[in-house]
Amino acid sequence: MYKSLVPVNKARHEGKKIKQVQGFGFAADFHIASIMVHEFARAASLYPVVFLEDKEQDSFRPVVLMGMDAGENLFVGADGKWQASYVPAIIRRYPFALASTGEEGKYTVCIDEGSELISETEGVPLFNELGEPAEALENVKRYLGELQQMDAFTNDFCKYMVAHNMLTPLNMRVRQADQVKNINGCYVINEERLNGLSVDGFMELRDKRYLPAVYAHLLSLAQIERLMTLKDERLAALPKAA
Repeated sequence: MYKSLVPVNKARHEGKKIKQVQGFGFAADFHIASIMVHEFARAASLYPVVFLEDKEQDSFRPVVLMGMDAGENLFVGADGKWQASYVPAIIRRYPFALASTGEEGKYTVCIDEGSELISETEGVPLFNELGEPAEALENVKRYLGELQQMDAFTNDFCKYMVAHNMLTPLNMRVRQADQVKNINGCYVINEERLNGLSVDGFMELRDKRYLPAVYAHLLSLAQIERLMTLKDERLAALPKAA
């Protein structure tokens, strides 16, 4: 998604403007998107929510599946419009992102200089006439700060699930057109282990406010069938070979 992510600063970006997002063509090649626990409830009615292993961080992270094959987002139409009622926050924040400064708890706002949303003439300015952050940039900082807090909660959620051995590999066989396809490489919460929790263990999940996300995740797995339907519809729309 990001081509050239650099920290936002006055010397480099004074005079730059940000155009309003008109489409999501930049996300057309992404079949997964990271999401946060706070998004599970809204995402669950549209996308399968699963977990991927992050070996660099020695942990797991939740993602939504947006396609059956790498390089294909079934929710971005040919016109670049998002064909669902909810767009994951990581995509809505584009072309901005937060990056660690190297100091614990400190981050800097970055921008993708390769984005077509950056302009010299169109859109709203990043800095005002005095060289201070303009309203648009202040709003971005506030939004990214909120997402960072949600991300920290999500990391704690994932660490808890790993520590309590709640994740298990997803192995599913589905039919796509006339072929059987295996879905693997991702993880889900083991419902049997969830139901086997002690009363104290279950109450701990409730007290940590994890239960809504757990159930939303489990319900979301039914959306794998939705992906299959969208894939079949896209295949059916392709021109027939002569």
